Amino acid sequence: MHYIPHTDDDVRGMLDAIGAPTVATLFDCIPEKLRFSRPLALPAAGSEQEVLAELEELAGRNAHPGSHAWFLGAGSYAHFVPSAVDALVSRGEFYTAYTPYQAEISQGTLQTIFEWQTMMAGLTGLEVSNASMYDGASATAEAALMALRLTRRRKVAVSAALHPHYRAVLETYLGGLDAELVEIPRSAAGTTAAGAVDAETACVVVQQPNFFGAVEDLAACAAAAHAGGALLVSVTAEALSLALLRAPGACGADIACGEAQSFGVPLGFGGPHLGFLCTRMANVRQLPGRLVGATEDSQGRRGFVLTLSTREQHIRRERATSNICTNQGLCLLMATIYLALLGRRGLRALAETNLAKAEYAKARLAEAGLRRIGSAPTFNEFVVATRGPAADSLARARDAGVVAGLDLSPFAPELGPALLLCTTELATRAQIDRLVDVLAGGRS
Repeated sequence: MHYIPHTDDDVRGMLDAIGAPTVATLFDCIPEKLRFSRPLALPAAGSEQEVLAELEELAGRNAHPGSHAWFLGAGSYAHFVPSAVDALVSRGEFYTAYTPYQAEISQGTLQTIFEWQTMMAGLTGLEVSNASMYDGASATAEAALMALRLTRRRKVAVSAALHPHYRAVLETYLGGLDAELVEIPRSAAGTTAAGAVDAETACVVVQQPNFFGAVEDLAACAAAAHAGGALLVSVTAEALSLALLRAPGACGADIACGEAQSFGVPLGFGGPHLGFLCTRMANVRQLPGRLVGATEDSQGRRGFVLTLSTREQHIRRERATSNICTNQGLCLLMATIYLALLGRRGLRALAETNLAKAEYAKARLAEAGLRRIGSAPTFNEFVVATRGPAADSLARARDAGVVAGLDLSPFAPELGPALLLCTTELATRAQIDRLVDVLAGGRS
């Protein structure tokens, strides 16, 4: 048994200690009319075998990449996770650890974070990475707050092609501040148009690739932002793209942030995920979260320490740059193991596979007479127009065992009936062909 209930003697002993005659008297402060007076309508307790069977039946109702052909991305991506990731992250010394509040006694945790920072700095082309954020949405919001502090300006210009959930979180973060959010429209090609930068603009926030899968011209976005004295924040929701596209830092981005779930973290019905934030060394004092560094002790032995910790619990509350209070340690460990297993070449090869499968899917859809929306280059995600309401296409696909992407009607109704499709390495040629057949009107 994981949980052993109190015996009657235990209960009497506790009640005697606090001077209460019965357990019921502990609830005297609750008005009678608010109390639940009848037994809960619950079935009788079952045996372990019966409970497991019921839970397995309930779990079997869920669609997942193992049960369906999977073409849904939009911020959470189905990638193959090597078994070594789960085996290593499940070791007791890892999964019992939480945030290193007394960090220097957690050398293994600190070294993992140090390695993670090194890898993310390399992938983003920037000089410094923090010890992760909650997820891509909160990392984007923290990046915008960081830009407001650095520039002492009050406007945040956001691409209309930013993930709508990221934008919603950003609006929430900015809602209580003297800050203004302005939108930069999308071009006909599906990328972010130039403009919206003035003397009050702190930063331009652009997603790469954007929510609709289009690859942005980050260098042009950076030039436009810098010409107006603003910073460029590059947001990445599909971290695998960093292995193939030109690094944000090399394109002129001042801050690169986003979601690293693609690096070995399971989908998990939407979480927990793993945010990241990288920047240039000149901005490090305004970096939210933590920064782990390497040093030597008095005997010359290598060690790891919290070089920078900017939380409200660590410095004066009004001077804190962040209230981020976790390093997402377990997810960060998964991602670090994953990146170490694949290495630089393996990660690049995997990204190329994702690109190739997306190009095959686009070609097959075009052959079937299905129009792609937008003309910009893409990575592993793109938009296709559907014949009739997208919801009907999704329902038809589900009947054929296919999760055929995201219905864009709630997010971009101006596109008409359309689906956002994603093809990762998990999509086989046969599954892509089945997707095309279903979307073209068949049932395969």
